[in-house]
Amino acid sequence: MQVDGLRRLKLHSVDENEDVLVNVRGGVGLITLNRPKAINSLTHPMVNAIAPVLDDWADNDDIHTVLVDGAGDRGLCAGGDLVALYHSARAEGPDKGKVARSFWYDEYRLNAQIGRFPKPYVALMDGIVMGGGVGIAVHGSVRVVTDTTKMAMPEVGIGFIPDVGGQLILSRAPGLLGLHAALTGATFGAGDAIAMGFADHFVPHDAIATFKEAVIAGGVDAALAAHAGEAPASQFLAQRDWIDQCYAEATAVDIVAALRRNGAAAANDAADLIEAKSPTSVSVALEAVRRATKLDTLEDVLRQEYRTTCGALRSHDFEEGIRAQVIDKDRKPKWSPDSLAAVTTADVEAYFAPADRELEFT
Repeated sequence: MQVDGLRRLKLHSVDENEDVLVNVRGGVGLITLNRPKAINSLTHPMVNAIAPVLDDWADNDDIHTVLVDGAGDRGLCAGGDLVALYHSARAEGPDKGKVARSFWYDEYRLNAQIGRFPKPYVALMDGIVMGGGVGIAVHGSVRVVTDTTKMAMPEVGIGFIPDVGGQLILSRAPGLLGLHAALTGATFGAGDAIAMGFADHFVPHDAIATFKEAVIAGGVDAALAAHAGEAPASQFLAQRDWIDQCYAEATAVDIVAALRRNGAAAANDAADLIEAKSPTSVSVALEAVRRATKLDTLEDVLRQEYRTTCGALRSHDFEEGIRAQVIDKDRKPKWSPDSLAAVTTADVEAYFAPADRELEFT
């Protein structure tokens, strides 16, 4: 039965899409994102390969655990395929944004599927884990970080809004650490990931391959007992005094002003980061994370994120942000509006308008 199940799964994924490798060993379903040259950036075919695999494994008694990792030594996943999204945003006529909306629709449904997966879902968040890579990992039940983990929700830097269920985690982080991460797009490591609720366990990078084999040989609990250890201290938690004070201000303009007034060098650095991002995206991200505190479920948050995502697709800054960071790589985006003060309440509210096709879950 296990052999037949594996054969069926290969028809869904490996044979048709080598960017996702699927295997079964010792009752553990193994999913490896396999685009190492692109730091395993997530494409629509990859999303569509993973979803049916998880459907099959959820009901397969021969599979007791799922483990997800990334090929190569650079990271689990650097995010979504921004080049494809850029070209979709630039398309003309009825095709404008069609590919991007379809990708996000299916990606967010996959995020929800991971969140409700009925068996242990182990995500190895070694190296770079950003954007869409966060969505593949953090809604699982066993989330492992290492000393090489570099995590971020950097969307505001490309004229986008934190998504893939990230608004849920950011809104539940201690104090206002989630707003700090969302508005700055700053990279953080293992200690901060665990402190903010993006991860559960720390395993040293040098032991991650052995840990994976231990999960296959003896199960998750035994592997954690043998290899998990104490994570590095959280730098964000150590700075909660000024973070909680400054990010409690009413608007993004007020937050930056409070950061500038604060005596901590890190607070001034945070202000610099925020002011370099898309002013509209920063303002929408602030409102989105605050609204997410009042939403009950991952699915509720994903519905909100799909609206803000579609809002970003209608904007000037999304296309411009990808152009500056990925296409031309001049790192000089020309945002419109070009300052936080110029962003209006109406600009922000437009991102929360119903989508033409609202996100639904089966």
